[in-house]
Amino acid sequence: MDFEKFKEKEISKKEALELFEDNENIFELFKFADSLRKEEVGDIVTYVVNRNINFTNICIGNCKFCAFRANENDKHAYFLDIDEIAKRSVEAKKFGCTEVCIQGGLHPKIDTYYQAEILKAVHEATKPYGDIHIHAFSPMEVYFGAENAGLTIKEALKILKESGLNSMPGTAAEILDDEIREELCPNKIKTREWIYIIKEAHKLGIPTTSTIMYGHIEEYRHIVNHLFIIKEIQEETNGFTEFVPLSFMYKNAPIYREGRARAGATGIEDLKMFAISRIVFRGLIKNIQASWVKLGKKMVQVSLRCGANDVGGTLIEENISRSAGAEHGVYMSVEEIKDMIKRVGLTPKERTTLYKLLE
Repeated sequence: MDFEKFKEKEISKKEALELFEDNENIFELFKFADSLRKEEVGDIVTYVVNRNINFTNICIGNCKFCAFRANENDKHAYFLDIDEIAKRSVEAKKFGCTEVCIQGGLHPKIDTYYQAEILKAVHEATKPYGDIHIHAFSPMEVYFGAENAGLTIKEALKILKESGLNSMPGTAAEILDDEIREELCPNKIKTREWIYIIKEAHKLGIPTTSTIMYGHIEEYRHIVNHLFIIKEIQEETNGFTEFVPLSFMYKNAPIYREGRARAGATGIEDLKMFAISRIVFRGLIKNIQASWVKLGKKMVQVSLRCGANDVGGTLIEENISRSAGAEHGVYMSVEEIKDMIKRVGLTPKERTTLYKLLE
């Protein structure tokens, strides 16, 4: 296959689908994606020193892939109060984190005003130590909070921004196809709502990440449509900082246990995801992240030679993937991250959430 043509012209949906279906030219595909990565970002591989604060697992949602959620009266249900979230943020800052990522279940008592209080408390508490970037609240959490507060999405986002929301995770995207969502996450926002919330955030100057969760009940055509939705949003708003493919953690997921989903993506599918997204997003989204929590060290190292250029964060306390059956731990030290990158002949560099390189 002539991959070089994708340097001259944009890849079409049909061509992207053919690449996912093609098992003859995979090594040429990976090599080409690696050359694009080198062209766009050089040999620097970035990481962020951050802490995850999953402040509650109590959730009224019923996502079929989630093993994290609990009902309010479950033995293992928990809900961190605002002081505890602020305290953990201060610990993170003292530890050297530049970011806290704050997300939680859809707790019936949470609304936009409560989310705003969390943001204010964290900034207030960390200010003496130099403040911290707050990356918080997925589009689903924003929607849920706004609904509970009787606000429009735009009003809710304005309040969150004014209260110190610095950026948002583009999670809750799963697969942006309503047929798939109907089975995978029936109570979640629809595709058009996710797109609307993300675009509104970008218009207000709140950057977000973009994600996909694959390896469950979707087909390649759904993945391709999803990638092109992300591409179109970026062409319009330029508000995505990165693209993060999230491989489905199947072990404890209800949909897998009921025999309705496959046992996650194959290693080759993981690598195709990095390579093809590098081609689709060429010139639009420079940063493609390989999650060590989902993939493990060795697969991340291979991903870095198949189009990826970022390995995410130190992620002290990542509870959601762990609940789903991830086996790659909940924390990786900066030393380990650097070593993982150096051993495949690339240069590790710490970054901020918004991809400013730190010395």
